[in-house]
Amino acid sequence: MTDTDDLLPIGLEDRLPAEARKATHAMRAALGAMDSHGYDRVRPPLIEFERSLAGRMDGVQTRRLFRFVDPESLRTLALRSDMTPQVGRIASTGLADAPRPLRLCYAGDVATITADQLDPARQRLQLGAELIGADTVAAASEIVMLAVEAVEATGARGISVDFTLPDLVDVLAADAFALAEDRIDAVRRELDTKDAGGLVAAGGEAYLPLIHAAGSLGDALAKLRELDGGGTLATRIEALETIADRIGARARVTLDPTERHGFEYQSWFGFTIYADGARGALGRGGTYWIKGSDEAATGFSLYLDALLPALEGREPAATVFLPLGHDPSVAARLREEAWRTVAALEESDDPRALGCSHRLDGSEPVAL
Repeated sequence: MTDTDDLLPIGLEDRLPAEARKATHAMRAALGAMDSHGYDRVRPPLIEFERSLAGRMDGVQTRRLFRFVDPESLRTLALRSDMTPQVGRIASTGLADAPRPLRLCYAGDVATITADQLDPARQRLQLGAELIGADTVAAASEIVMLAVEAVEATGARGISVDFTLPDLVDVLAADAFALAEDRIDAVRRELDTKDAGGLVAAGGEAYLPLIHAAGSLGDALAKLRELDGGGTLATRIEALETIADRIGARARVTLDPTERHGFEYQSWFGFTIYADGARGALGRGGTYWIKGSDEAATGFSLYLDALLPALEGREPAATVFLPLGHDPSVAARLREEAWRTVAALEESDDPRALGCSHRLDGSEPVAL
């Protein structure tokens, strides 16, 4: 093999023992938090039919999927880029008759052909939870709080949550700030870029105050109330306050009511979660609809690779070197007591070089 054969494609990387240990611990801790709230884990396949992955939710971009032909069915398969549509399929098929609301969680790798502009990675470890059968304020409150607890469980600190209202322009365009159908997309685009001049040119002058209605939740909601003279947004404002009350002091809460990046299929509520030291956003969530079953749901996804820089390195458990001729029953007992063991293969094996902290002497470990 040539040296270039050992290179990985752009956007892919190995996780060596130290980082793999951190990622594994974080995944287990986050899944444990979800399990403690009654969320059952599912494990969908890595590959599915393209139509199923792309058709279950709005906003799935097929051009970002690795696609190929299945030699068995001769249909197009795709490598998953997001596990949420898969959970939606499971809820709509294998668990269609399960009682609602249905609480499911998941963890696994996802991959895309092209990286996000804000993240060069093309393979990421995704985990999350979905509350299927409800998109109420109570459901949103539970999901946001669960996301905060899952991030806390990994050891991350300085958590903040940024709320958004993905359907805000649609709601206002239908009533308070009426817009012609052909101008709605243009107004959305200009709000995305926070371009006041472009917003006026697109016919959205009435929407200018939304550019400045962002920041800490209290201040941002006050600005929303000022421009909501007709009360169109009253229920949404009240909902955001209720969700924030549930979070309390566990996280800092902000609002950017027109933020749409990453909220391609969310309906009335969305949120982004951050933590000190993390590489950008840890994940997003919100309310949405599952196509096919037309079922409301609320959920979130976290991407643990972004969180790893914020986590302290985890040392492996104390490791006992097992010399040649050791008693296997003693070694088994030590493993049951949470020791790691490394068995000698040759007399010349060096316990220190093999990363051991102790050596088995008879029936007990002795520090090196």
